[in-house]
Amino acid sequence: MSSSAPGATNPMLYDPIPEGQGSTTKRNQFVAALGICMAAVSGGTALAWTSPVLAQLVPANQSDTSGLEHESFLLTTDEGKRRKKTVLKRIRSWVGAFLAVGAFLGALPAGYLAEKIGRKYTTMSLAVPYLISWALIIFATGAGMLYAGRLVIGIATGASCVVAPMFISEVAETSIRGALGAFFQLHLTVGILFVYAVGSYTHWVTLSILCAIFPVLLIVAMFIVPESPVYLVKKGRRIDAGVALKWFWGPNADTQSALQTIQSDLDAASGEAKVSDLFTNPTNRAALFISLLLMFFQQFSGINAVIFYTAPIFQSAGSTMDPAVCSIVVGVVQVVMTLASSVLIDKAGRRILLLQSSFIMGACLIVLGVYFKMQNDKVDVSNIGWLPLASVVLFIISFSLGFGPIPWMMMGELCAPDIKGLASALAVMFNWTLVFLVTKSFGTMQELLGSDWTFWFFGAWMMVCTVYVFIKVPETKGKTNAQIQAILGGKK
Repeated sequence: MSSSAPGATNPMLYDPIPEGQGSTTKRNQFVAALGICMAAVSGGTALAWTSPVLAQLVPANQSDTSGLEHESFLLTTDEGKRRKKTVLKRIRSWVGAFLAVGAFLGALPAGYLAEKIGRKYTTMSLAVPYLISWALIIFATGAGMLYAGRLVIGIATGASCVVAPMFISEVAETSIRGALGAFFQLHLTVGILFVYAVGSYTHWVTLSILCAIFPVLLIVAMFIVPESPVYLVKKGRRIDAGVALKWFWGPNADTQSALQTIQSDLDAASGEAKVSDLFTNPTNRAALFISLLLMFFQQFSGINAVIFYTAPIFQSAGSTMDPAVCSIVVGVVQVVMTLASSVLIDKAGRRILLLQSSFIMGACLIVLGVYFKMQNDKVDVSNIGWLPLASVVLFIISFSLGFGPIPWMMMGELCAPDIKGLASALAVMFNWTLVFLVTKSFGTMQELLGSDWTFWFFGAWMMVCTVYVFIKVPETKGKTNAQIQAILGGKK
């Protein structure tokens, strides 16, 4: 399962200290981001849940139910002449697919709710479908309840991907905008690692109960955090917005200037955006197309293919590690390197991290394809067993530094205030559509093309991506909304 998930919207790119006036404290901005990112941890647990659980629900030996508690059920493979392996693949595919379908359905309503009732209360409300889904899964007595739970948790995950990054982008000051922008992806990987580490050694019901803790923590955290200042100004609540700004940035921040900047940005917006505004306005069109293509390249990086092959690659390298340990190692690498990205993103910039990510991932995929081609041709690869292992580790490092977190954050930076809700919802829906397509087609590609050509297919897209990023993607580090819109409009 990919460690990337959709989520971000346009930040109001303003500074709490115009022209060097006043001073800010960043502590509460990090506290707020940490709190709302309980939604990201919840989404990460949803994404990774199938990895350790399906092996328990569909054991290789259907007659062996040892270790399963009496209230458990098995997804049986009693399907006439169908092979157990085929049925397991079908079940695994649909359990993952239902989450993607739910995420697609949850994105658009989330953007609407965020504009109507606010970012804070929309985020808090997402705990409800998370908890309902975990209840359906915990008390499931068959595949139907399991599928329903995965659909509902997908709705919550897709909605989280829209609202949580929107909130973070609207409370972060420019100097830490990149770091906080990477928080959503970082905590997504934390949720994935939690499931890998705990799920490999506990019963699936116990794991599901533990995963349900994070939505509860989300509710508690959001009680403490104020509403987004951007939303409050939008609703004409300037006094409340000023109080919120003081909470986020500290008592000495020049909130009056920041409030005026927010108001000016909102006044410059054309009102409620229509779908046509995304395509008729050249600047909006450029922002949307860049955002959607970054989403496309994120999913066509082959992250699912590499994660799927992690255990076989470790084994081909001569490793005797348990597959569960392999998953944990991958999870740790993702968390550490996404954390590194949050530190580097405001120093190195977005473009350079995207360029290294696409180029190195493409090279790693080509190497993996060559390795599997040699294996298929019965070539002795015992002397280079370390090569695929090094390739997959380097691939995951590069993905976590670049195309994991940055497309979501950059979409938030590129889109103008008046189209942010609509554009973000469309981008999230597009991303989850790609997740569905790639997840459902990966097995077929493997059977028709072979492992080697499957890796080469994704590697070729990464090479195209490298050229595209170099030519078309602008650097947004340290730039205001006006500066970014000017660049997209063709002005220097």
